[in-house]
Amino acid sequence: MSGLGGLNKSPDGVVLGLVQLQLPNVATPDDVIAQTQKICTMVAKARRTMPTMDLVVFPEYALHGLSMDTNPDIMCRLDGPEVAAFSAACYENKIWGCFSIMEYNPSGNPYNSGIILDDQGELRLYYRKLHPWVPVEPWEPGNLGIPVCEGPNGSTLALIICHDGMFPEMARECAYKGADIMLRTAGYTPPSAMHGTSPTRPMRFAI
Repeated sequence: MSGLGGLNKSPDGVVLGLVQLQLPNVATPDDVIAQTQKICTMVAKARRTMPTMDLVVFPEYALHGLSMDTNPDIMCRLDGPEVAAFSAACYENKIWGCFSIMEYNPSGNPYNSGIILDDQGELRLYYRKLHPWVPVEPWEPGNLGIPVCEGPNGSTLALIICHDGMFPEMARECAYKGADIMLRTAGYTPPSAMHGTSPTRPMRFAI
């Protein structure tokens, strides 16, 4: 981001909106529906507030909160209504979005997953957290590696989640695969910083 905080975007600039919000208390499917609607409303607000914004990024646990509840009734699926609603919000507001979901896993504990949708609502990146925060988090370790995708305005995006950022290999792998923007979504309640990263090419970090 450059030029008066993104108000005057440079030709190759990417304007990111990093959302901070109070984490919800989610215990029922109705709670998931209500929080999904809130997130979609915030996508629209992001577009109205800053027309130059390219990508709005929601933190880890934005949808499910920090309860660590693994109840299958409140877990998401990639083809489920929550992701469909996020897709529609990105399409309707012509903005890229990064979202957090706790994903149903028929073979074990749920995955802590992140997705990036483009401004047409199409899925561009799908990642499962590789390093759950043991012993606090109950999630199954991810099995999709570290994908990258083409992002807005010629960028290349990577996504890691929270505790992943404590391992320098994660940033290196993102860089090896060509990312010049690495998003690290996190459910931290206090401010925190990236630790131990040593990318092999210039990167812009969004935490």
